[in-house]
Amino acid sequence: MPNTVDTSLMPDKIVRSVEDLRDVVACWRRDGKSVGLVPTMGAIHIGHLSLVTEAKSRCDKVIASIFVNPTQFGENEDFDAYPADEAYDVKELLGADTDLVFCPGCDDVYPEGFSTIVSVTGVTSGLCGPFRPGHFDGVATIVSKLLLQCLPDIAVFGEKDYQQFLVICQLVRDLNIPVEIVGAPIIREEDGLAMSSRNRYLSAEERALAPELNRVLRSVADAVIEKPADCERICSLARSELLEIGFSSVDYVGVCDTETLELLKSYSESARVFGAARLGPARLIDNLRVE
Repeated sequence: MPNTVDTSLMPDKIVRSVEDLRDVVACWRRDGKSVGLVPTMGAIHIGHLSLVTEAKSRCDKVIASIFVNPTQFGENEDFDAYPADEAYDVKELLGADTDLVFCPGCDDVYPEGFSTIVSVTGVTSGLCGPFRPGHFDGVATIVSKLLLQCLPDIAVFGEKDYQQFLVICQLVRDLNIPVEIVGAPIIREEDGLAMSSRNRYLSAEERALAPELNRVLRSVADAVIEKPADCERICSLARSELLEIGFSSVDYVGVCDTETLELLKSYSESARVFGAARLGPARLIDNLRVE
């Protein structure tokens, strides 16, 4: 990883081993402190920092992890190109009042002989699931490890990756992991684009076009309120509109149940609109509540 932080310069702020992480958490526990966790893959932006703020509002101490998890990237995805600047990321996280940054290496997370996969079914079957085979297994496995390594009181995840959020809620319930999972609102640019580390892949022309995904999803939400039995046709028109606007491909636009992610033919009181589309090298995702 380029531009790596020298841990010796901030020994009380950065740890790389599970043993050191647990030692710090144990010390906090002895002092009666509550602990929050914010897992990240680095490439820190304001959206990540909002998760730290949310965790800090609920807990005495906050840990942020930085680990680009290879098992959640599929073939021909952007693992090798994923932006990595640990020094910058640590500086941003500490500037947001993070108490400890956990920066494990790949060999620490997946040592030789590692052979366990955590797999969640149901909520992974639609939306991104078919387009990113194995992705949610990788997410579920690494999040399970981080939760068990840290054993925080809460862990905070952004709702931009809403399907991922539900996957994590499910695994925590199923495995009886004693942690509260907190969803934090999507942080957007002024033009409506959901903040994402992958936005930096966009050219200036693509960046100007990217907010159209959010605009189209909002138009879908408005339309299904007016014609609640017409979800399929409305979403089909939205997919066509995104292609006409200039998106290179559209993986999906759909209205889904908020809890199960079941694709809805008719709007119900608990629904969200989801979309995923490709623009240049970036795959953009977004979602919003139908209100």
